[in-house]
Formats: sequence, structure tokens, C-alpha cells
Amino acid sequence: MKYLLKAAGMARSTFYYRISERPDKYVTVKTQIRRIYEQNKGRYGCRRVWQTLRVAGLVINKKTVARLMHMMSLAGITPKRHYRSYKGEVGRIAANVLNRDFTATRPCQKLTTDISQFVINGVKLYLSPVLDMWNGEVISYTVSHSPNMALVMKMLKKTFRRIEPAENALMHSDQGWHYQHAQYQLALREHGITQSMSRKGNCLDNSMMENFFGLLKNEFYYANHFTDEQTFLKGLAEYIRYYNNDRIKLRLSMSPVRYRQLYANNMSMNTRIVNNIY
Repeated sequence: MKYLLKAAGMARSTFYYRISERPDKYVTVKTQIRRIYEQNKGRYGCRRVWQTLRVAGLVINKKTVARLMHMMSLAGITPKRHYRSYKGEVGRIAANVLNRDFTATRPCQKLTTDISQFVINGVKLYLSPVLDMWNGEVISYTVSHSPNMALVMKMLKKTFRRIEPAENALMHSDQGWHYQHAQYQLALREHGITQSMSRKGNCLDNSMMENFFGLLKNEFYYANHFTDEQTFLKGLAEYIRYYNNDRIKLRLSMSPVRYRQLYANNMSMNTRIVNNIY
């Protein structure tokens, strides 16, 4: 090239400057790409934009579309990572004692717990509840900005206030690292609670808690717009109160709390009858 530039009497810098002045041959394509991107509210990545261009009759390479979108700082919305507490194989901590037998004959006989993530204006919040399988009641819960051990241990302390060590309760969970932690296991043993864990990667083993999270998100989280954390936390407390006290469970034909109250009344009446007999 240097001989050509010398023959033409042109400096190298002048040659590259002239090249940079050439009109952009992708001006029209860029306009179409931006229109497609904006029409779909940023949901389309390069592959869908490329397919849309092809349907419109424009023959262009997919890699070219990707390069142009990168130059224009356009990127499709990527799927959000869902919170997962499992962090690799640690060892067999507890057997699946529950074995999908979700039936219970008395309060706090079988409990289940898990952690779910919520995002409020870009801020992540983590909910750690305990559900009584007997009547489906949320007997305790904690919320934190971090899915740490403090979140789970605070939840346990609240749970222990609701049950007695002599009740021989069962606590079921997935294989999240919190539930494999020695601190968690020790706390359960000290309160006479048997630990049970789902098989790895099998959400059906803890389907009662999964169902609760599904209801909570569909009826509360997705159905409302939260301006800040306090609005969310207030609404969460109201929903759990409603879920426990007012929302009718079909298998009970009444709310969880009402079912527990009737059970307590019947037990008290039976006790009085026995005492009168003897």
C-alpha cells in the first residue's frame, strides 16, 4: 500500500481519514433494528431481530445483526436467575423421612420450610417461612436482604415458640446449604425435632411449600406494584394474615386458623368429658 500512496502523493493519515468519511452502508438496517427493538420493548435479542428482518425480506447475516446491535448498545432482556440455596454436594445430612406423605393428624406434627426471593425496585428480599402441613398455616416467617444463616435461625426461634419439644415434630426442607449447616441441625436436635430433606433436584418432595410460594406470588407479588420495601413488607404481612385467617382451603372447607381453633375446642371438650368420667 505504501507504494500506491507514494505514487498518488497521498499521506497514509489522509487515506484513512478519507475512508472514515465513507457513508455508513448500514444506516437503513440500523434504523430497522432500532424500530424492531423498541416495538418489542427491548425483549428481542439479535436472533429474534434477525428473524424479524428476514421475514421483512432483508437478507443479512445474523453475525452482522449481532455486531450492529452491540455497536448500538442494544441487548435483549435476559432471563432472571432464580434464587437457589443449594451449593453443591456436601454430603448426606438427613434422609427423606417425609417421603411425600404430607398428611398429619395433629398440629405441628409435620413442618416444612424453604426460602424464596423477591425483587422490589431492584432490591432483593428473601422470605423464610415455616408451614404446618396439618392445616397449611404459616406459623412463622422472617424476611432479610441476605439469604444467610441469621435469616434461617431467626425463623427457627420464632417456630420454637409455637411448638413444644415433646411434640416430636418433623421439619422438612430441600438440600439448601442452610439446612445442611451444623448450627441448624443442632437447633433442631435440641428441640426434639426430626430433620427431613428432599432428594436433590426434586421439587415434588417439598410440593406443599412450593404450592404456597406459587399462591403467594400469583395472588400477592405479581398482582401488585410495590413502590418500596416497606410497602411490600406491609402487604406481605397482610397477605399472610389473610392466608392464615380468611382464605378458605378447599381440603379443610375453612381457613387454617379456623381449623386449628375448632381442633383445640374439640380437644378441650374431650378432655373435660374424660375428667368428668374419672
